Amino acid sequence: MAGRFHGVDPRTVERLLVLGQAASVAGLRIGRTNFFLIMVAARLCAGVTFDDAAPILRARCQSCHSPGEVAPMPLRTYEEARPWAKAIRESVRLRRMPPWHADPAASHEFEDERRLSEREIATLAAWAEEGAKPGAASGKTTSPVPPRAWKLGEPDFVARIPEYKVAPSGAMAYTFLIVPTGFARDTWIRAVEFRIDQRAVVHHINVYARAPQSSYLRSYPKGELFVPTKTDRPAPLDRESIFDAQQFLAGYEPGYVPSPWGLGRGKLIKAGSDIIVQVHYTANGKETIDSSEAALYAAATPPAERMISLEVKNSALRIPPGDPYYLSEASVEVARPLKIVSLQPHMHLRGKAMDIRVRYPGGGTDSLLSVPRYDFNWQTIYRLRDPVTLPAGAKIETVAHFDNSANNPHNPDPSKTVGWGEQTWDEMHIGFIELAVPADTDPDTLIVGLRKHRKEQP
Repeated sequence: MAGRFHGVDPRTVERLLVLGQAASVAGLRIGRTNFFLIMVAARLCAGVTFDDAAPILRARCQSCHSPGEVAPMPLRTYEEARPWAKAIRESVRLRRMPPWHADPAASHEFEDERRLSEREIATLAAWAEEGAKPGAASGKTTSPVPPRAWKLGEPDFVARIPEYKVAPSGAMAYTFLIVPTGFARDTWIRAVEFRIDQRAVVHHINVYARAPQSSYLRSYPKGELFVPTKTDRPAPLDRESIFDAQQFLAGYEPGYVPSPWGLGRGKLIKAGSDIIVQVHYTANGKETIDSSEAALYAAATPPAERMISLEVKNSALRIPPGDPYYLSEASVEVARPLKIVSLQPHMHLRGKAMDIRVRYPGGGTDSLLSVPRYDFNWQTIYRLRDPVTLPAGAKIETVAHFDNSANNPHNPDPSKTVGWGEQTWDEMHIGFIELAVPADTDPDTLIVGLRKHRKEQP
């Protein structure tokens, strides 16, 4: 027993088992914690096999650890998982996997939280320590979705990126594609999904809706890939609606998981609009041809709430050489009541930590999300289990820290002052916030000084 139950005195396990048996015989009620310990002890003493590990891997790991997904090796079967048993044990004990960087003590609760429970960690660790035994589930493929399938089902509209040859080296400027929707009437969409062809060279993909009269990228052809200059990507003109000119729909980046915005929520695409696809490719040492796709899913009925994407950012940051904990702050003021639905911190290779919080007009703050160890290679969207309603006058604040020192192993060059830029060796400070408002709300009126805020964006 001692060999199976590391770190626990076998006599303690025996006492727990005796306690459980005695309580059962006597018909006594025992606390949930004691009951949990009794059941874990009983299960581990009986031996842990892949039958115990497989449900955890299926629920927590296989969305990434399957063929064609972002993780380097599949974990669908015993034969696939067995060679990685010790690595799995160490990764879950140290909470490196599954990737989840929110500090539960300083954050709200989130949907689809990837943090493993103590019971799940104990089960996976015990499976490895007991020799990674097979069990009845061995040899059975448990991946519910075949590679390259649409996870949300058949889409209503697909923007297909023409084949693009990514050079083996060198900087890649943002590449764009304009795709007409052909929508004859206003259309509400409930979700966006990306199907990435060559993950090794796709840094990110963003998709936007452009209303028919928008000035944004107006001089460029449709259906062809092109690289515009920054001056060709201006903020909306004073005479046009901010969100008609360029409305962010969704983005793909490492850590992306497709998910609808929720029952009764959607984003509005006006009749005759175009979809603008923005792609950032990165070289990986060999010539690669990519042809990724972005899909839209239409809502069956008009939703009660309209989803709006907001960026709370500091584009004026200047990080001194060698600074290990540079502070950057940004905020916006809410002009009318709204709900915060999800949050996503975004920085580059020097990003260290970010907090997103609310400061209320009568005083007091609410910490929505704290990410003390930011990971550029895994950028999670944190969907609030209970959306937070804000009154007019509340401020949404993002507080970021950057490590531009030589102690940062990801730092491209600690000797340089770093400012805002689109390449990974530049920096960004953005808190992406998804808002929900009544469907008939004019989104241009949600934030105080929104037009000025947009014009200051690089």
